[in-house]
Amino acid sequence: MPLNIRSDEVNMLAERLATRRHLSKTAAVKLALENELAIEDAKLPLRERLRGLQAEVRAMGRTGLEADKAFYDELSGDL
Repeated sequence: MPLNIRSDEVNMLAERLATRRHLSKTAAVKLALENELAIEDAKLPLRERLRGLQAEVRAMGRTGLEADKAFYDELSGDL
């Protein structure tokens, strides 16, 4: 559903950002919303941000393969 901005102030802010970034007003509003959501996401504790990724990894299941110590030692420069 389309977004209809009826606020002169919001319209002006979108126009200012669009002009500075050489974007359309739609792209400027999208950018601003994405940036604000990224800021909000960053406020979440790391545990919560990683919860989805952890679930994906768990869903993959174990491979049954043994870790190759020599391979990992070589990757780390034998530290």
